[in-house]
Amino acid sequence: MTPDQIKLVQESFREVVPIRETAAALFYEKLFAIDGSLKALFRETDMRKQGAKLMAALGFVVHGLSRAETIVPAIQDLARRHVGYGVEEHHYPTVGQALIDTLEAGLGEAFTPQVREAWTEAYSLLAGVMIAAAREVQLAA
Repeated sequence: MTPDQIKLVQESFREVVPIRETAAALFYEKLFAIDGSLKALFRETDMRKQGAKLMAALGFVVHGLSRAETIVPAIQDLARRHVGYGVEEHHYPTVGQALIDTLEAGLGEAFTPQVREAWTEAYSLLAGVMIAAAREVQLAA
């Protein structure tokens, strides 16, 4: 990611923080609309708490983008835990689409093509790290 893309992601996320509960609910609504089978992964989950965890994780990643080496171990641990929850590699594009759709809805006109590109790049990096860590777990099993 370029420094400008990192800045765009961080600045746009500041606009999401005040509406984080709504954004989290919208994210899961969009996620389940794209792939209803994912609901099964959350059947015993308090979705309000899950939404808070989602927004906290996003905040951690967004704020750490300018020093990615400091957040990679935590992202890898997150991915390893997600394997245990039943998350599979083919779910990552779906999550990415739900995230982009949520940001577009939540940010409105502020979700410019440049902001979209920056978030897409950020998610691609995040998903790449998570997929690699998940593959390690699966190969070890």
